Amino acid sequence: MTRPATHLWRLMKWLRTLARHGALAGIERDPMTPPPVKRLIRIARFGASVPKVPQYAEAFQACGPAAIKLGQALATRPDLVGEEAAHDLLRLQDRLPALPYPVIKAAIERGLARPVDEVFASIEETPVGAASIAQVHRAVTTEGVTVAVKVVRPGVEAEFAAALETYEWAAAQLEEIGGEFARLRPRLTIATFRQWTLRELDLRREAASASELAEGLTAEPGFRVPTIDWKRTSRTVLTLEWIDGIKLSDVAAIDAAGHDRRALAHTLVRGFLRQAIAEGFFHADMHQGNLMVAPDGDLIAIDFGIMGRIDRRARQWLAEILFGLITGNYRRVAEIHFEAQYVPAHHNVAEFATALRSVGEPMRGQPVKDMSVGNMLDSLFAITRDFDMVTQPHLLLLQKTMVMVEGVATGLDPDINMWEVAEPVVRNWLRGELGPEALLADRMVEDIRTLARLPDLVRRIEAAYPVKGGAPPAPPLAPVEPVRFGWGWLGYVAVALVAGAAGAGVMHWLG
Repeated sequence: MTRPATHLWRLMKWLRTLARHGALAGIERDPMTPPPVKRLIRIARFGASVPKVPQYAEAFQACGPAAIKLGQALATRPDLVGEEAAHDLLRLQDRLPALPYPVIKAAIERGLARPVDEVFASIEETPVGAASIAQVHRAVTTEGVTVAVKVVRPGVEAEFAAALETYEWAAAQLEEIGGEFARLRPRLTIATFRQWTLRELDLRREAASASELAEGLTAEPGFRVPTIDWKRTSRTVLTLEWIDGIKLSDVAAIDAAGHDRRALAHTLVRGFLRQAIAEGFFHADMHQGNLMVAPDGDLIAIDFGIMGRIDRRARQWLAEILFGLITGNYRRVAEIHFEAQYVPAHHNVAEFATALRSVGEPMRGQPVKDMSVGNMLDSLFAITRDFDMVTQPHLLLLQKTMVMVEGVATGLDPDINMWEVAEPVVRNWLRGELGPEALLADRMVEDIRTLARLPDLVRRIEAAYPVKGGAPPAPPLAPVEPVRFGWGWLGYVAVALVAGAAGAGVMHWLG
């Protein structure tokens, strides 16, 4: 186990780098920051020339690959780092100098356990992208198919393991301080970050995520995912279909190619809502660099290292919250927060509904260009503080992705109204999930499953209370006071037998 002194040394080194870029100024000025933390920051910036405008993204880039990924995670936590820092951290391009091709070639051969020449007819030595965890090369398979080959950078796992250990130690110290730090749950943020990192370090999991996302998007025309080449994929090497396309950040090229930017923006929003609400599994890094438009006009998503997942009940709550905000039913939105136990029960539902109205009403009916997402988030986070709402990591990841999608959609169509595009998608899903037909179907399925379990219940009762006869006599036992069950348990057995027989008849009839 790493000693606290080692963690402190690493932290001071990183703090010094952050301080030189002005990234700690906001924390130092915040009246909520405990005095010991302020003293630590002052020590870290001693003698440094601090810029007037904080350079958050540059600071995390200077701290290394693990810090870049941590910066991306913190970009989802404006409540933890502040809106200004979170917005700047979204600029992280995750770029590093590329490793020499001989190093990458050796990594491919180790990962696939075969010489490169047996797997690829050709491979471009200059990468098309180099990131903190992996870099990507264009190649042609021995079957003549053009593919993208993503390779984990050698040695990066050990570096991440050391950094993660220190991050977890630091988060635990912060949470021990209590108060606002405890409510914000920094240890849970680092735990979420660890999950992201482990998924990205194992490219088989990224490939599986891409495959699962592709299945979920089959019902969404115009939005697709590259096909995985499983024969050429391992823990450290991912091979997938190469698709020529235009990055959504290149608006001029999109116009020159004759694509309908408004249609692309609507497809993006609908595709994301289908992922998050209908499927419960969504691409959580949908920035412009990870989205392209293909020559046929389809939207293409790439880079599946960061994915989000929401269970069915949480999706129902989420859909009702969105629909309530769209339609102005703030009372129902407040009730859902209490039902989901997002807000402690000692608060007043009506007061919470009024607070939500103060955020929701200014947004309704306005195009995105006339709304300030930053002001909206500031208001929402103020509400969560006032009502002691404990941080929900899955909702924060979803919220971060929604902001990202909104930004990309606005770049394509400045007049898009997110609520108007979302309303029919959310309404239809809620009708299918919470309508009378859905409730009846759920009840029937639950009842049939219960009936199907009754024969096994009867068998277990018989095993506990075997019928006498046929078996050899048991050896004499010391006398004990008998347990007098009466007719209650026998009646229970009789009812179970009748119900089991009825259940078997129902299952036969259904079959």
